[in-house]
Amino acid sequence: MKTTGVIGLGIIGSVWARHYHAAGVLAGAWNRTPPADFPQLLPTPEAVAAAADIVQIVIADPPAVRAILARLRPALGPGKVVVQSSTIDPASSTEFRDLVVATGARYLEAPFTGSKPAAEARKTVFFLGGDAALVAELEPVLALISETRLHIGDHRQATTIKLAMNLNIAAQMQALAEALTLARSAGISDDVFFGTLKRNVSYSGLAPLKEPKLRAGDYAPQFSVKHMLKDMRLASGMEATKGFPALATVRDCLAAAERAGFGEEDFSVLLKMLQNPR
Repeated sequence: MKTTGVIGLGIIGSVWARHYHAAGVLAGAWNRTPPADFPQLLPTPEAVAAAADIVQIVIADPPAVRAILARLRPALGPGKVVVQSSTIDPASSTEFRDLVVATGARYLEAPFTGSKPAAEARKTVFFLGGDAALVAELEPVLALISETRLHIGDHRQATTIKLAMNLNIAAQMQALAEALTLARSAGISDDVFFGTLKRNVSYSGLAPLKEPKLRAGDYAPQFSVKHMLKDMRLASGMEATKGFPALATVRDCLAAAERAGFGEEDFSVLLKMLQNPR
């Protein structure tokens, strides 16, 4: 099996890198702020690209990816594959793909869904965009860290569906926070609220994931406000989203949470914003 390097050891990247290490395929890992006692940690992203057949990037945003690829470019070439798993927009994806392909390396757009618990349980779902042959070639590698790999289409379509999915999730989170706040205002217990929700057509996978956090007021990040806000801003920059009222609303709610100092908290902190509007 091909060796893999991971660039970006945040909430998700660190979990993936440990899965690759356990499978014996991790060639190297790098993070801007090196974590203590991490397996196969290398001093630079260039060293990771030199050591690995596949370089998987999972970092914050398009500017961060652009900066990393500028550093990686001399180490790329025939035989190397870049798997881009950061959430970016279609225009950036085209830019990055063209840069990588110009070196002779290959490029796969691979955004994903699934927060930290899903990553730990290897339940991540990838939205893959690129050549079908490359998707098939990387199937055994990505299967080490995920449950499902969906070939969406080309690189632009993969980034678009990722933003579409996150728009749906963010809007659901705001609606869930408002519904729970409304029920609590009438003296309805959380047991009754969530028990009723389970029998309602609106029940989705987000509810059981966030229910324990909402009940306990636990906003330790599974997916942070700052990252969801970044994604909503990327979606807002697409021509197709002009005039989307739900997108504008949830983007503004997340921005308010960030201004309130909750950028590093889980985006379920939208509930707290309703309890303590600022």
